Amino acid sequence: MVVVTGQSKVSATPDDAMSSSDAEDDFQEPATPTATQAGQALPLLPQQFPEVVPLNVGGMFFTTRLSTLRRYEDTMLAAMFSGRHYIPTDAEGRYFIDRDGTYFGDILNFLRSGDLPPRERVRSVYKEAQYYSIGPLLDNLEDIQPLKGEKVRQAFLGLMPYYKDHLERIIEIAKLRAMQRKARFAKLKVCVFKEEMPITPYECPHFNSLRFERSESDTKLFEHHCEVDVSFGPWEAVADVYDLLHCIVTDLSARGIAVDHQCIGVCDKHLINHYYCKRPIYEFKITWW
Repeated sequence: MVVVTGQSKVSATPDDAMSSSDAEDDFQEPATPTATQAGQALPLLPQQFPEVVPLNVGGMFFTTRLSTLRRYEDTMLAAMFSGRHYIPTDAEGRYFIDRDGTYFGDILNFLRSGDLPPRERVRSVYKEAQYYSIGPLLDNLEDIQPLKGEKVRQAFLGLMPYYKDHLERIIEIAKLRAMQRKARFAKLKVCVFKEEMPITPYECPHFNSLRFERSESDTKLFEHHCEVDVSFGPWEAVADVYDLLHCIVTDLSARGIAVDHQCIGVCDKHLINHYYCKRPIYEFKITWW
């Protein structure tokens, strides 16, 4: 009787034998193509845009011409809608830009006809113009208020390289004092002085300016630090102490910090002979809630 099974044994000579590792090397293939292979096999075509482009900017809808978005070639919008980049669409087929659309209408109005936003929206539109890299709009906005005035103010503050550090110090000291005392507010002393040399009643009749000549040894006798928390100055500009105080209060208020200040006297430190410091000292009150 001959019995036939479902398996058959195949013999091979040593010369014809192949190791399992060699077989795997020769015959191993990926089950699916890799991303690189797929990209090589099916290159992405440039994205085509209609002449009239529907937009969804952060949930706000706009419609404009493709030529408007490409008005200035060096902008982000021109690059986005050049066809070189893929722009996703929402369920309605609108091209989606993941950005707050509150001021996007002002961006489009400038691209369409060069219109500028009203003064109360200038700062916000400027921020959006920076994001979209619209140079002509940035230039126009910088030349009108309030940004033009801000450029002048920053030029003045540029005379004091540690201005921002001093602001941070005011905030930090006020926060620590309020937390330690469990209080709504904290007070600290701030010295704001324009002139480097001290002033006394004896000097005023004799010198129109405080920047008179003194020897190096004499100058060292007048060097000191007022006993305050933060000190601003000196600087050389027409802007005076009250102008700098206005800047300090404005910048603190812009960060949501409620601040009041008042002059509480002068630094009365005796330096030499009849010379006293006489720099004005202000009390700042920071209210936290």
